[in-house]
Amino acid sequence: MYTESDFVALSALQHFVYCPRQCALIHLEQIWSENGYTAEGREMHERVDDGKTSYRSGVRVTRSAALRSALLGVSGVADVVEWHKQDNHEEPFPVEYKRGKPKKHDADKIQLCAQAICLEEMLDIQIPAGALFYGQTKHRLDVDFDHALRESTSLAAKGVHDLFQNGVTPPPDPGPKCKLCSLKEECLPEVIAQGKSAKVYLQKLLQTLSEEEM
Repeated sequence: MYTESDFVALSALQHFVYCPRQCALIHLEQIWSENGYTAEGREMHERVDDGKTSYRSGVRVTRSAALRSALLGVSGVADVVEWHKQDNHEEPFPVEYKRGKPKKHDADKIQLCAQAICLEEMLDIQIPAGALFYGQTKHRLDVDFDHALRESTSLAAKGVHDLFQNGVTPPPDPGPKCKLCSLKEECLPEVIAQGKSAKVYLQKLLQTLSEEEM
């Protein structure tokens, strides 16, 4: 269990799973830059997170709900929580809004699962599933909070806490994900990675020359 002074932003889990360096740049170095993708995402969240409660048949919809979990050591806000009427009670169903489309990695699912764990801890209940709504496809992706996803979420939370406690921004790991990152210009993944490669090459060269002189 974490104390409240050690809580990290719930969104940091998504950033960490996507790229630990991105997570450190945003949350440790307080660097943020917006591109077209992040602007679209921000506008979507502004439309969704108006804090108003609405109703439809058998469902109460709450927005911008404050979340916290001492187990994960996180706090944040849920985009939407649907409360589905079941007999004499309501069952919460968290929904996270994303601008793009379903990903091959689990970063979005882990962020949603962390929201569910927060709600479970706050309400002393079990939440079996939630959903991700993607703006590009205009469809929901149902997400089961199974044991594997919960374990991945716990490990992601621990990874963020370890990263923040260490206080060191990880080196870049260039890949396809860098093309969509709004921090590409600040991160300079290819430049730094090439610099690292050059440094390693020079170290090996100097070591070889030194051995030849012996």
